[in-house]
Amino acid sequence: MFSAEIIAIGTELLLGETADTNTRFIAQALRGLGIDLFRTTTVGDNTGRIARVIYEALTRAEIVITTGGLGPTVDDPTRQAVAYAMGVELEFQPVLWEQIIARLSRFGRVSTENQKRQAYIPKGAIAIGNPVGTAPAFIMGVAPISLTGGGSEVRSSVVIALPGVPREMETLLTQAVIPYLQKHYNTHLLIKIRTLHTGGISEASIDEIIGDLEGLCNPTVGLSAHSGIIDIRITAKARDETEAVQMIEPLETDIRSRLGSAIYGVDDDTLESVALHAVALRGWTLACLESGLDGLLIKRLAATKDRVYIGGSRLDIHADVLEEALEGVRREKQSSVALGVILSASEELSKVTIFVLTPPRKEVQRLDYGGHPREAARWATNMGLDALRRSALGFLG
Repeated sequence: MFSAEIIAIGTELLLGETADTNTRFIAQALRGLGIDLFRTTTVGDNTGRIARVIYEALTRAEIVITTGGLGPTVDDPTRQAVAYAMGVELEFQPVLWEQIIARLSRFGRVSTENQKRQAYIPKGAIAIGNPVGTAPAFIMGVAPISLTGGGSEVRSSVVIALPGVPREMETLLTQAVIPYLQKHYNTHLLIKIRTLHTGGISEASIDEIIGDLEGLCNPTVGLSAHSGIIDIRITAKARDETEAVQMIEPLETDIRSRLGSAIYGVDDDTLESVALHAVALRGWTLACLESGLDGLLIKRLAATKDRVYIGGSRLDIHADVLEEALEGVRREKQSSVALGVILSASEELSKVTIFVLTPPRKEVQRLDYGGHPREAARWATNMGLDALRRSALGFLG
């Protein structure tokens, strides 16, 4: 089984000036090929450090993909770093230079001497012309190399250097790199992920219930927490989509049977859309009231564009008068259901009050939140939406 590492190159990434979207895109592409990704690295524009990171990555992985540092300026060191890591010289490629000149001329620009740097690639590398930019990419095959004095070796590997501009990287990855990997690494596997979303239950509680499944090898099960929402990730590696689904479904059925109503959705489902769907199934309409949430509850419900939601109000009120105020909002909006959430934020322990008014009953929850204050509003909103979902479905919070 083949493994890969991604190296994102650019001092601007380390300084936090630019967000690294390239690593995520490449990781998803590798997943589609069934190639394991065990490590990603970010390194600044320093030739020596880049060369060391590349060499170290080759001791662990068969496929090393870099992004960034292929431009025409002095601080674009990736070409030289790869050459250092491989022990070769840079070599001028007249064909690449002609492509760069032609592309610049199409936009009425004259090529400059520094742009000629982009036509140099490590000797022995395969050049990849760039149809959407001026920075060519390249693929450098690596023979087995000695790692220790004892003569241990790594398998033949490859370094693939891609530009850092996202659209250029995506184009070259899709059009050239993926076909190369499919051909040379005989990638007949894919990795499929199904994510189950849960609400109203802690990560520790889920672990108690399905912990025995978290040690499986293929498919695997993992947990991820997001401010009151716990995701259960089921990952399968298979020959095709059909086989992956067949591997995932029995495990998903088992997890659903154990967790029941705690699971509110799958993959792209959002808690607000699921909650509104539950309200719609009852034939109800919804209004809301929030206090201390900075408009987050109203924004999330409005973003669904679901006609079930007919509006909300932001008030600065105390929890003691929440029911009375919520009744007023319900009358004003002429809704059959109303959801109220009040957050009394504190540096140490925030208080959350949730009130759900439905035709059959009234439900109230009073919760304590002891996490980071900046996440308090999101946590409170998620707990409120989950309470609405459960109430509409007939489950007590």
